[in-house]
Amino acid sequence: MKTLVVEDDFLARALLSTLISEYGQCHIAVNGKEAIEAIERAYDEGEPYDLVCLDINMPVMDGQETLLLLRKMEEERHVSLADATKVIMVTAVDDSKNMMKAFRQGQCEGYLTKPLDRAKLIDHLKNLDLIE
Repeated sequence: MKTLVVEDDFLARALLSTLISEYGQCHIAVNGKEAIEAIERAYDEGEPYDLVCLDINMPVMDGQETLLLLRKMEEERHVSLADATKVIMVTAVDDSKNMMKAFRQGQCEGYLTKPLDRAKLIDHLKNLDLIE
């Protein structure tokens, strides 16, 4: 599993990347702009990400905008729904409105709230058939 963790908070980024690294390659980006550049590079190299863990509130480019650009990029590259990158939105508990917006629009496959819970993350990975 190839994963991109997009998170501006150092502790959350470190925790997510440590947990996910157990299951495969894990890269990091600190904002949406870096994430889009990494995702585009991965597609250009023919090795797209299987999973993106995407924080909603970030500087430079927030998670909502990043998610929309990711889905637009996939559409332009004719990526099928089955092959599309799975996205788990990550948000603070008090930001559920933003998280639900992305989830309701069908743009993401799951969400996690901070503080992060390892068991919930693993459940998401299993439900998305990314791990057994």
